[in-house]
Amino acid sequence: MNLFFGLFPKPSPLRPESRVYDLKERLDWGEPALTIIDVRDRVEFNQSHITGAISMPLESLLTTAVNCFEVNRDLYVYSNTDDESMAVAEQLRQAGFVRVAIVRGGVAAWKAAGFPVEMVTTAVA
Repeated sequence: MNLFFGLFPKPSPLRPESRVYDLKERLDWGEPALTIIDVRDRVEFNQSHITGAISMPLESLLTTAVNCFEVNRDLYVYSNTDDESMAVAEQLRQAGFVRVAIVRGGVAAWKAAGFPVEMVTTAVA
């Protein structure tokens, strides 16, 4: 075990409904075995998303997830509303994924907490 990280408490485990602070704590700890999934449309994703999130719009989510992730990988999902996020999380669970959490408040809560966001810009020729 890395002595440096041994000085700090281990972050909270994955919960079905996670606060942005829980996710940020795991990212700061350096746990790479998680994936943040933004299921909003690409335009919204490009405008602003949680740093490190990947875009998987709803229409291709299950197919892509099944092909890309192990069923025991920690998946953090967010959308425009918590209700949408919960519905997506349930679809992933029904597809066999066992470690799925929603990020309560999504990108809006992430921004409100002052955490970094990314945006995708396209070069204009």
